[in-house]
Amino acid sequence: MSSSPSSKEASSTLDTTPPAYDFNVLPIPQRLRYDPTGKDPFRFGIVLNVLFGFASTFIVANLYYCQPLLRYQHFFKQGTKLFSAGDVCSRVYSYATGILFISPLGDLVRRRGLILFLALISSSLTIGLAVTSNLIVFEVLSFIIGVVSVTPQIMIPLAADLAPPERRATAVSVVYSGLAFGILIARVLAGIIAQYVSWRVVYYFAIGVQCLVFVAGYFLIPDYPAKNPQLSYFGILRTMAVFAYTEPVLIQACLVNLASCACFTNFWVTLTFLLGGPPYNYSTLTIGLFGVIGIFGVACGPFAGRVIDRLIPWYASLAGVLILLCVQAIQVGAGDKSPAVIVVVIMGLDVFRQALQMSLAASYSFPSRIDAAARARLNALFVLSLFIGQLMGTSAGTKVYTAFGWRAAAALNIGFYAWVLIIIVLRGPHCARYTWVGYEGGLTPWKRSQVQEDSGQDGAKEKEKAAAPDDLEAGKEGQHAKAPQADPEAGSEGAQYARPDVVLHK
Repeated sequence: MSSSPSSKEASSTLDTTPPAYDFNVLPIPQRLRYDPTGKDPFRFGIVLNVLFGFASTFIVANLYYCQPLLRYQHFFKQGTKLFSAGDVCSRVYSYATGILFISPLGDLVRRRGLILFLALISSSLTIGLAVTSNLIVFEVLSFIIGVVSVTPQIMIPLAADLAPPERRATAVSVVYSGLAFGILIARVLAGIIAQYVSWRVVYYFAIGVQCLVFVAGYFLIPDYPAKNPQLSYFGILRTMAVFAYTEPVLIQACLVNLASCACFTNFWVTLTFLLGGPPYNYSTLTIGLFGVIGIFGVACGPFAGRVIDRLIPWYASLAGVLILLCVQAIQVGAGDKSPAVIVVVIMGLDVFRQALQMSLAASYSFPSRIDAAARARLNALFVLSLFIGQLMGTSAGTKVYTAFGWRAAAALNIGFYAWVLIIIVLRGPHCARYTWVGYEGGLTPWKRSQVQEDSGQDGAKEKEKAAAPDDLEAGKEGQHAKAPQADPEAGSEGAQYARPDVVLHK
C-alpha cells in the first residue's frame, strides 16, 4: 500500500504528506499524487468511472467462475466431495467475511494503495487455482480469494467521494452495474471456456483481467489521504457496530435492502421450478437463457442513476417499490400464461430493483445525512444486509414453494414488498439525522437545493484555500480546511467533511 504517514501526522486530524510510492517501491504518477494545497484539483471523469465498473465486473466474477465448473471435480486427486454445490456457498461466505473485516479499511487507510494491494493479492492467488491439483489447496485459495475480492466495495464509497454532488448517484450506479454484470458474465465465460478448452483456462483468464485491473488502477486511480488516521482498526469495527443501531436512515436502508434482496433471490429460485415444470417444461439451457435478460437491467443502471441524481432518494425508493409491487402482482396473476409475461417480469424486477438499491445507497451517502468519512463502513453494513436478504429469500422461498407451489412463493414477494413499503413511509424524505419515525422538513421531491448547498460549500472551501499561504506547515488551521476534518471521537458522529475531489492533482 501507499507509504504510511509519520506518527506526527497520524496524531493530527489530517494526513497531509503525499506519499511518492505505492508499497514503498512503485512511484505514484505525479498527476495522481495528493496535493494538500488543492491548486490543481483532480477531476472525476468517465475514464475513471468506467475503470471502477470494469474492475467491479471482473473482481466479483472470482466468486462465480466455479459455478459452471462443478462437474470437473474428478480432475482433483482427492476423492472428497468438497468441490460441490456447497463450494459455491463458501465463496459467498468468504466474500461476506471480506466485506465485514476488510472493506471498512477504506475509512482507515489510503484507498489507492488498498485497491492495488487487493488486486495484486487476488491475481497472485488465482495462479494457484489454475495450476494446483490438490483439492484442499484449491479450497483454501478460493476462500482467501473470496475474502480479498472486495475491491468493488472499496470503489463504491470512493466513487461517491470523488464524484461531484450532481453526479454522485450516476457514478455509483456504474460500479453497481459492474457488480451485477460480473455475476452474469462470470457464469457465461466459465461455461464457454470450459466447454471448448481446459477448465483451468478460466482461471488463466481471471489472472489476466485482474492484472489488467491492477495496471489500469496504477495509472488512473488518484491517491488520497486516509480519512480517519486517528482511529484504530478495532475502532473502525466498533463504530460500525454503533452505526448499526444509532443511524435511522442507514437502518431504514438496510431493512429495505434486506427485504428487496429476499424478493429478488426468491424470484430466481422459484422461477427455475416454474419454467422446468408445467406448463413450460423448459430444458436447463433454456431456463439459463432467461438469466441473460438480466443484462437489460444492468444496462439501465447508469440511466436510473441519472434520474436518482435529480430526486431525493426517498422518492426514488418509493417509486421503485410501487413498481416492483405491480410487477410482482403480474407474475402472481399471469406467470403461467405466457413466457412473454416472464420476460416482462424479469426486466421489470432487474431495472427497478437495481434502481431501488442505488437510491438506498444514495440515501445514506450524502455528507448531510451521516458522517461522510464513514462511507466504507456504511457500505459494508448495507452490503451485509444484502447477504442476509439472499439467505432469507432462498430459505423462505424454497419452503413456501415446497409446501404450496410457485404461485404462493411469488405471492410471498408481495408480502416482502409490502413490508418494504411500510418501512419507507414510516420515515419521510427530509427527516433529521436522528429522527426515527415521522415527517419533517417538507415534501420537496427534488434535491436541487441540496446539490447547490454542497457546491456552495465546496466553492467556499476553494476560496479559503486560495487565500491561504502556500507554505503552511502541517497542523495549522488553514491546512485543516484543505481536506476532510476527522472527528477525534471514535464514533465521529456529527462530523462534517469536505468533498475530496478538490484536493487532488489533475
